Amino acid sequence: MKSTQLRCRYHTDNTSMTVSWKSLPTFLHICLLLCTTGAVIQQFQLEPANQTVLQGSDVKFNATVQGQWLFMTWSVGDNLVLTVPVESNGTSSLPQFSAKFCSTGDPSCVEFTIHNVNRSTNGLVTCSVQGAYGSKTAQFNVQESGTVNILGGNVTADQDQQVEFQCVTTAWFPIPTVSWTQNSNAIDSSLYNTSSMADGDLFNSTSVLKFQAVKNTTVECCATLPALTNPLSSSVSLVVVPKPPTVPKPPDWTVLIAVVVSFGGAALLALLILGIIFCCNRRKEKQSNYQDEMSRRVRTQSQLSTVSEAALRRGQANRGFEPEGQTSVSPSELTDSGSYQANGPIAYQMPDILNGEQTGNGYNSAQHTLDGSGFRKHRHLTFV
Repeated sequence: MKSTQLRCRYHTDNTSMTVSWKSLPTFLHICLLLCTTGAVIQQFQLEPANQTVLQGSDVKFNATVQGQWLFMTWSVGDNLVLTVPVESNGTSSLPQFSAKFCSTGDPSCVEFTIHNVNRSTNGLVTCSVQGAYGSKTAQFNVQESGTVNILGGNVTADQDQQVEFQCVTTAWFPIPTVSWTQNSNAIDSSLYNTSSMADGDLFNSTSVLKFQAVKNTTVECCATLPALTNPLSSSVSLVVVPKPPTVPKPPDWTVLIAVVVSFGGAALLALLILGIIFCCNRRKEKQSNYQDEMSRRVRTQSQLSTVSEAALRRGQANRGFEPEGQTSVSPSELTDSGSYQANGPIAYQMPDILNGEQTGNGYNSAQHTLDGSGFRKHRHLTFV
């Protein structure tokens, strides 16, 4: 008779094996043992598996056990900190650690609390239940919040002026997330930048916000951590001074004035040069005219000198000479010049025209005494 084989797949390791009917009782015993162990494991839970808290607060873990148990132990890091017997109604405490039943008289849930946590207690929490329950591990992280402050306080700025705000966070762990709001509305992260630096085992951050002032607003800087329920913040007010009414600017005549002045200066310079040239020509003309005039005067004077010398050589006739014994002259004997012609010696009569002095061309002046006829007789001839 052929033996019948049975294929069975075990779900924990996804392996398959083939057994004969003869080994079936042994196989069923192993499966029952594995199922029993799995059921026990599923009856023990530790929650939450991971949590983050702020320094100075309390952190709590709940251990849930289905079934009977006698003792439960709690360890933080590598240190056993608390033992909880079921007979004590789950109550056990130390200055920083405590445990109690989640509900009075119900040993299926135990609440474990670490009071006033700090970063030195940061790490793993292990709960162990005596018997086949084994142990469970959870983790917690301690964070530290510092201060937030916007430097400079309230700001007053002109409309459309660029304004700047600086927010400083001090003594945080880890580095906080910094954000800005304007009238409770989030500001785009492109308008500000944040930098951080370590200060011992803590961190300080600086965030600078820049934007254009448009209207009155409230500016708020917020810093937060995962453990913070509400971010820490600092706020200031921005007061915007409206622009005065726009007055049209007068036209800019600078370029035009510069051009006009340039051309005007060039024109004046040209006129000055032309004036200098004109004056020089006039001066040359005057010098030429003066020289011509002097030459003409010299020629005239030379001619006059020649005539005077000839006249001096010839002498002058005394037209007032009258021979003795003749007292009157007939009209027929008078010449065109007012003298008369006789057969004897020539006699002239010279009137005393001005009865004064007369000079010029070689004549000597003399005062004459007139007689009743208005003539004076001379018997001498004068040469000049």
